Amino acid sequence: MAGQLKEVRNRIKSVQNTQQITKAMKMVSAAKLRKAQDAIVQMRPYSRKLQEVLSNIVSSSEGDLGGNLAVERPVEKVLLIVITSDRGLCGAYNANVIKAAKNTIKEKYSAQFAKGNVQIWSIGKKGYEHFAKNKFNATDTFKDIFLHLSFESVQQCAQAAVKAFESKEFDAVEIVYSEFKNAATQRFVVERFLPIPKVEKKEGAKKSDFIFEPAKEELIAELMPKILNTQLFKAVLDAHASEHGARMTAMDKATENANEMLRSLKISYNRARQAAITTELTEIVSGAAALQG
Repeated sequence: MAGQLKEVRNRIKSVQNTQQITKAMKMVSAAKLRKAQDAIVQMRPYSRKLQEVLSNIVSSSEGDLGGNLAVERPVEKVLLIVITSDRGLCGAYNANVIKAAKNTIKEKYSAQFAKGNVQIWSIGKKGYEHFAKNKFNATDTFKDIFLHLSFESVQQCAQAAVKAFESKEFDAVEIVYSEFKNAATQRFVVERFLPIPKVEKKEGAKKSDFIFEPAKEELIAELMPKILNTQLFKAVLDAHASEHGARMTAMDKATENANEMLRSLKISYNRARQAAITTELTEIVSGAAALQG
């Protein structure tokens, strides 16, 4: 009985120690989330408007004005930029991003994948580790971006993708990431990066009529790379905020589960202790009765 009590006490102590860790991680994630959320909330309207302007210009342009980055061609080779986290303990966050990437390959690019023509650039160590382990064509060139997250580091990845598309190494480039909604909600999306998507014109809609200064060709050539850099940076910021939100939620649930376990263990401990006391009292009473007899 004494051994059983000691075992339960050790389990209670172990759960309490784990609970302290989950509480601390929740607080750290909450602090990081506030900073990451502020960054993406400020970035999102700017990025969306730039993308809208570029898509409208490309859609309303005549001939080859959109340049090489807007050219639709038969898709033989595909690049997926998959954005995960560097660390775990964030619930199903990484698993869901990886699942979205695999579903995209299965549903849209199964023929290209069968020929070995689907390449994955992983931003975040967890994604790279998974794809490399499972024999996907994955590269680790950009997996450490989150170690020193900055616009410049993300820009290098965007420019490399643009250069690869222009040289026809890839015919389509897509970004797979988690769009941040709130701490408990993320939306896992697949977003086309290249070729630049055109806005579908609705029937009866007025044609966009922009006044360009400087010349339209010069302006588009200057805008395209910058807007693409911004688009990828926005996706990375979305993923960064989503990661901290998912981790904060996961640690909150872990703390609640620890409370439930502690409640159950304390009940078990009290029952075992009462049983031990009852047994000792029984033994004392029996011994006293034997002496009187």
